[in-house]
Amino acid sequence: MKILIIGGGGREHAIAWKLKQSAEQVQLFIAPGNAGTSQLGTNVDLDLNDFTTVKAFCLQESIDMVVVGPEDALVRGIYDYFKKDSELQHIVITGPSAEGAQLEGSKSFAKAFMQRHNIPTAAYREFDATNFDEGVAYLQQHSLPIVLKADGLAAGKGVLICASHEEAISEFSQMIREAKFGASSKKVVVEQFLDGIELSVFICTDGEHYVLLPEAKDYKKIGVGDTGLNTGGMGAVSPVPFATPHFMQKIITRIVNPTVKGLKEEGIDYKGFIFFGLIKVNDEPYVIEYNCRLGDPETEVILLRFKNDLVEVLKAMHEGTLDKIESEISPNAAVTVMAVSGGYPGSYKKGFPIAFNYLNNPMEIKHMDRDGGVVVFHAGTKQADGSVVTSGGRVLSVSSMAPGIAESLELSMEVIEQIHFEGMYYRDDIGNEFVD
Repeated sequence: MKILIIGGGGREHAIAWKLKQSAEQVQLFIAPGNAGTSQLGTNVDLDLNDFTTVKAFCLQESIDMVVVGPEDALVRGIYDYFKKDSELQHIVITGPSAEGAQLEGSKSFAKAFMQRHNIPTAAYREFDATNFDEGVAYLQQHSLPIVLKADGLAAGKGVLICASHEEAISEFSQMIREAKFGASSKKVVVEQFLDGIELSVFICTDGEHYVLLPEAKDYKKIGVGDTGLNTGGMGAVSPVPFATPHFMQKIITRIVNPTVKGLKEEGIDYKGFIFFGLIKVNDEPYVIEYNCRLGDPETEVILLRFKNDLVEVLKAMHEGTLDKIESEISPNAAVTVMAVSGGYPGSYKKGFPIAFNYLNNPMEIKHMDRDGGVVVFHAGTKQADGSVVTSGGRVLSVSSMAPGIAESLELSMEVIEQIHFEGMYYRDDIGNEFVD
């Protein structure tokens, strides 16, 4: 089976790694990929904004399956493009229709969907240039802190938590009148602030049935102890100890099931992953956001614990037979620690050689199998003059699985301490709050 993976980060390396473990013989192509994915398949340089280019490649290489990593292609309608083209309809493609992708692509769409289906989420109002003054008046009397969200995609930067009314009004004005986040903030969702602890839940759905993947908790702040600026994610753990069977059943009953049922009832074509960004408030789950794909760096831990054959799962998704698949999840714990470039999430330099010293050391480290071990997923890397060099802010995701979070973190730290590049930084406290 020939599979094209769209994307080039740690998530896509983890997906490639998982697909390679299939009982079915697979040949992988990754666009654009990175230095890590090149060890598992062929990196290809495609213009992902031009679906006709993607089509030509799929036909040329007789691609059987397309796995979409990032959200952009899904929101722009790559699924619809494939389904409407007679030459591409046979290809398995992971992702919703453009309408389904609005769960991530439009905060107001997602909020209205949750309201229609009684899915618990924060109270909200939405504003744009036509009711700007009404929005200012609303903010002046809103309880603090105030959450502002750009309606559209903003590369993870479109959510602001404002501590004062003055700050909220200033940011609100910059978003709508000065296009702070471009067209994405032409409309702004103002949300009630929910105080709790976050977690992420993932499913793969065929539009009627679904398979539940392991849950995860990621760490967004750059600094130890969850301090400093937000990032794309500095690490993740799975399972999440406070996500007890009782709490998970609440999530399934109140959030997951109504979401899948709501998509079907509204005739929204959705065959792919749903990422539920959740928060636990006084032992009750609420939806913060939906994503229409897997998360990063959560993928780097959940796929370690997900024991099913991913190729088989994605085929069943395409065929509408996910009810025939039972989710198999390892009881072990997985931890990933992200090594990032110096200066990230601000400005940083690229092109520094990476030394993987652990490859030459007689370390007592078991490389990953179904029960545990360690694997280094590449995120922002590339090959240059025979060496692996940095090419992004988040560079490597060192992922481990062991009987507990403490053991997994220890294993990841043992490896990451033997990786070096100029300016390298990482957090050493991922999952610490769950360690006795």
